[in-house]
Amino acid sequence: MDSKDLILRKIVTCATVCLLGIAAITTHGQTAAARTNGPSERDWWKNAVIYEVYPRSFQDTNGDGVGDLNGITKRLDYLQELGVDALWLTPCYPSPQVDFGYDISDYENIDPQYGTIADFDRLVAEAKKRHIRVIMDMVMNHSSDQHEWFLQSRSSRDNPYRDWYVWHDGKGETSTDRGAPPNNWQSEFGHSAWQWDEKTRQYYYHKFYIQQPDLNWDNPKVHRAFKDIIDFWLKRGVAGFRFDAITTLFEDPSLADEGVVKDKNGNPLIDAFGEQVLDGSKTALVAKIHPVMQEMRAEADTFNMDAFPGERVLIAEIYTSSIAELATMYGPPGKPEFQLPMDTQVGIIDKLDIAAFRAKLTDAETGLGSNVPLLLFDNHDNPRLDVRYGDGVHDTDIQRVIATVLFASRGVALLYYGDEIGMKTTPPKRREDVKDPVGIAGWPKEKGRDGERTPMQWDWSANAGFTAGMPWLLVPPSAATINVKAEESDPNSLLAWYKALIRLKKTNRALEDGANIMLDTGNTKVLSWMRAVAGAPQVVVSVNFTAQPQTVNLMNGEVGKETRKLKTLLKTPGAADSPSLDQIQLEPFGVYVGEVH
Repeated sequence: MDSKDLILRKIVTCATVCLLGIAAITTHGQTAAARTNGPSERDWWKNAVIYEVYPRSFQDTNGDGVGDLNGITKRLDYLQELGVDALWLTPCYPSPQVDFGYDISDYENIDPQYGTIADFDRLVAEAKKRHIRVIMDMVMNHSSDQHEWFLQSRSSRDNPYRDWYVWHDGKGETSTDRGAPPNNWQSEFGHSAWQWDEKTRQYYYHKFYIQQPDLNWDNPKVHRAFKDIIDFWLKRGVAGFRFDAITTLFEDPSLADEGVVKDKNGNPLIDAFGEQVLDGSKTALVAKIHPVMQEMRAEADTFNMDAFPGERVLIAEIYTSSIAELATMYGPPGKPEFQLPMDTQVGIIDKLDIAAFRAKLTDAETGLGSNVPLLLFDNHDNPRLDVRYGDGVHDTDIQRVIATVLFASRGVALLYYGDEIGMKTTPPKRREDVKDPVGIAGWPKEKGRDGERTPMQWDWSANAGFTAGMPWLLVPPSAATINVKAEESDPNSLLAWYKALIRLKKTNRALEDGANIMLDTGNTKVLSWMRAVAGAPQVVVSVNFTAQPQTVNLMNGEVGKETRKLKTLLKTPGAADSPSLDQIQLEPFGVYVGEVH
């Protein structure tokens, strides 16, 4: 542990001392006093708000019922007013749309249903005018089976592209019998991860859908191809990439079977597809991805951005319960990888478990060295916030709690379209309405991901202002009251809360750049923390995790100490101001943010 980490740990365990005055805090690899006026253009991403756009569902402009790039351009003013710094676009490349864009057939173009490459260039240019950057999704684990690489690969065993993918003989194969799949590996979407190809009489590996064959990352030509793809989009002015399913690039070359996960009684766990749950130990060799990402980062770092000076940012999709493993994704000294691996440790807490939130936020602050955390709670693969945290009565207040944790904690904040207005998860009621292949295969136990991908709710008109045609997914009935138009005119709306939080994140010195220090850590009902930076007033945040009113004392029982006054920065609509640190009053699922004076 170096001296900086030791100082931070002492601060965490001596919160009362912190509240009574900090001359300077040394943390995150440099003195806070030396960092003024927020991140530089080069470090634009360090306190950024990133907004995930699912293009199919955001805004349709041509009436075909599918969102498009021109629709995103049309809504840039809204995103600028919200306070967004960058848009992450899920894949809009040409695709057969088996997995709605994550099966890519051409990495250097735009799918016609979303528009043209000229439409993309216009989006980037218009976003630049509003100081918004565009981040693309980069899918390196697999391509579509309709990509020219794979069409060549499966044409014959001696084709030059054969070893661009993972091919193997079956077990016990003969000239007349294909044999069994090479091992017990399973697709994430059900059943064997091996698909027989009759023409060349071998199996190919697919971690995901059959139509998504895995690329062979032991082939240097694959490395070069993706560096060229990255170059193509960086030259068009994109600000970086979010790397999909990055931990699954490499598999065990010995093809050993994976272990079966068992319950406490020793019985195999069964998934929604009726298959035994495997431990994933042979199909996600995380250690092998580091050299690959060092290559990709070096490639990205060679570009200077004309649109915005500074670094192109690389974001990783990674699911891990280990802060130590997450920390490795930033790369070792001198060999950087991702600027922002997603801290899904916080986002995968699927209930208001105050102990888990406190522990994971502390991990994010103390376990990543000088690196910046990227926090998120939601995306296109998970039920929305209402399902995971709501109680059906206080849903809007609970979403204020989640938003406050997201935006008032140190680091980069990633939100999913519609979170800012409280869109609800709306899964299909009938199998014939399901569009997601996961839901089709797993129905009724697994309904798929359509419920969190419904069209953005702009107003209360037909189809919520999303399209003049028939939407690809039905607009939920909740759009009649939960929509941008209704909430823009309501100062107490969830949308107003998001705007206020984001504005504080960008304008308040402590919230922008301060250390994140947990307070009152024995409290089982209220989560409190402080943001502190030298030269600026400290800010305290308290969020009530219960449906009962709470009062907290952040003076920590100090006798003889002067009670510190509070200046309210933000509070739950209708709540009383809290006058001092020893008496912060919170409504059910209430929030209070105040400056210490």
